[in-house]
Amino acid sequence: MLGAIIGDIVGSRFEFIDHSGKDFELFTSTCHFTDDSLMTIAVAKALFLCKGNYENLGKVATRCMVDIAHEYPNVCWGERFHKWLFVSQQRLNSFGNGAGMRISPVGWVADSEEEVKLLSRKITEISHDHPEGLKGAECIAMAVYWSRIGKDKSFIRQGLSKYYPILNDKSFKIQNIMDSYGYDELGYWVTCQGSVPQAVIAFLDGEGFEDVIRNAVGIGGDSDTIGAMAGGIAEAYYGIPQEIEDMAFSYLPADLQGSCYAFELIKKKRASDKK
Repeated sequence: MLGAIIGDIVGSRFEFIDHSGKDFELFTSTCHFTDDSLMTIAVAKALFLCKGNYENLGKVATRCMVDIAHEYPNVCWGERFHKWLFVSQQRLNSFGNGAGMRISPVGWVADSEEEVKLLSRKITEISHDHPEGLKGAECIAMAVYWSRIGKDKSFIRQGLSKYYPILNDKSFKIQNIMDSYGYDELGYWVTCQGSVPQAVIAFLDGEGFEDVIRNAVGIGGDSDTIGAMAGGIAEAYYGIPQEIEDMAFSYLPADLQGSCYAFELIKKKRASDKK
C-alpha cells in the first residue's frame, strides 16, 4: 500500500503538465498526497475491518471511502467521483483509472488468485463497474499479488498480458512511451485502458523501487495515478528503501500515518502466521 502512496506523492506535482523523463527530484515542497492515497487507505481500512469475512466488503469499502472523503473534502476529486462520494453512491459504469490506483492492498491480503479476483471485483464494482474498470483493477491487484508471492517478471508479464496483450509488444517500452504519451484532450490517459498498461510497463522495465517510480512519473499525463499503480506493484516486488519511506511519511498527517502503520502490522502478522 505504501508504494502506491509514494508514487502518488512523487507524481502529484507533475499531474497533467507537459512533463516526461526520469531526471527529477523525487520529493519537493510542492509534492502532496492526493485522492489516490486517500482511496488506497480507505480500501486498506475496509479490508482490515472485514477481518477475513469479505461478504460485505463492497458496503464496508463504500463507507470507508465516503468517510475519508468527508475528512478531506478539499482534495481534488474527479467530478463524477466527487458526486459519488458526496451525493449518491450509485454505480458509475466508470472505466477511469481510479479503479486501479486504490486496489493495491488487495494483493497483500488475498490468499489465492481466485481471492484476488473476488476482492478486486467487490471493491471496484461499487463505482467502476464497467468491464474495463474491473479489468484494470484486477490487473494491478494481480500484479501486486504475484510480486508478493515471489513470481519473477517473466511470469508476471505473461500473466498480465492476458489483460493487456500490448505488454508482449517489444516496442511497448518505457522510453518509447515517454517519447510519445503526451497530452490527450479526450482524456484517454485517465482511463484504465490508457494508463494501466503504462503503469505495468513502468514496473516491468524498472530496475528497483525508485527506478519504477521514476519510470511511472516520467511518462507524464496522470502522473500521480500511474505512479500509484506502479508503486504499489514495485513495493511488493522490491520493497521500499527506508529513506524513501521516511520521506513519504513526512507528507502525511498523523491520522493517515496511523492507517498506514496499522496496515503494515496486518501484513507482518499475516506473513508470520504463514511461517
